[in-house]
Amino acid sequence: MRVLGIESSCDETAAAVVDDSGRVLSDVVHSQVKLHARYGGIIPELASRDHLRNIEPVITEALARASTTVAQLDGIAVTHRPGLVGALLVGVQAAKGLAWGAGKPLVGVDHLVGHLLAVFLQREKTLIETPRFPFVCLLASGGHTALYRVGSPKLDDITELGATRDDAAGEAFDKVGKLLDLGYPGGPKIDRLAKTGNADRHAFTVPMAAKRSLEFSFSGIKTQVASHIDRHGKPGSEGELADLCASFQRAVVTSLTRKLFAAAAEENVNDVVIGGGVAANRELRETVLLEARKRGLRAFLPDLASCTDNAAMIAYAGLRAIERGETHSWDLAATSRTALARSTRKGRGAR
Repeated sequence: MRVLGIESSCDETAAAVVDDSGRVLSDVVHSQVKLHARYGGIIPELASRDHLRNIEPVITEALARASTTVAQLDGIAVTHRPGLVGALLVGVQAAKGLAWGAGKPLVGVDHLVGHLLAVFLQREKTLIETPRFPFVCLLASGGHTALYRVGSPKLDDITELGATRDDAAGEAFDKVGKLLDLGYPGGPKIDRLAKTGNADRHAFTVPMAAKRSLEFSFSGIKTQVASHIDRHGKPGSEGELADLCASFQRAVVTSLTRKLFAAAAEENVNDVVIGGGVAANRELRETVLLEARKRGLRAFLPDLASCTDNAAMIAYAGLRAIERGETHSWDLAATSRTALARSTRKGRGAR
């Protein structure tokens, strides 16, 4: 089987072809980072217009790189939730047109499910080992941070164990990056600076460290950094900036990894997985691997190209759905809400 995946949920226009072994035959991503950088964040209307300009050439290039035609595909998968609705609509309408014109099955994919299954993508020449179901996955990105028990690729076999009450981890990285005048996106720049910094220089409190809950909160750590800047000013040297970035990153990574392994213990699973844009963070990847070895668990980290938004993960999730006989009709709609059941309530207060 070969399935074309289309992704346009936020600021990447992407298309990819994946086969039933998970092998990525092509993966084309047009990024809008430069377009939105001047505004310090994503402008939805600009994102939608840029998707419109690029969706056709991106799909054409993905098919060409895979040496595949639409007629040779076994189905077309597209992200239809969650995300910016205007951006999602571009991908959904393109997928509908291709599927209808070629008489191919159409399947809508939840963007979060794509991230949860991204670890199964095979980007190397030789097949890599993948996790066994069930596993616990930490999904951390600019818009989402949550822990899931993944029993199978099916929606009703995926359970949220805990999520953020406020900011997502990636959102905290970007906001702190803005406070430090690092530009957008801030996450990769903080990670790069933190590599040479002293994480013990500043004693930032690890978010929700005293609570046994599997829920997260990252608005407080952002406020800690803002308060530090108010009191002491912005770092005056590259070394001071690196130390501040390292201390902030250490607090976030500690929160993410502690709760990931607490969830694995509660669910009695041997495999842990990370996914989402923050899964590309160097310190998070190193810490997860180290802690897994200490505990006798197996840790699976997606390839860096599989962490950020991409269409290969959408193609793979869609392929598995088509194998199960799950397809959608022409009334497939774009929506900003995930199909995964949520257990975490936003905001403060007793649960």
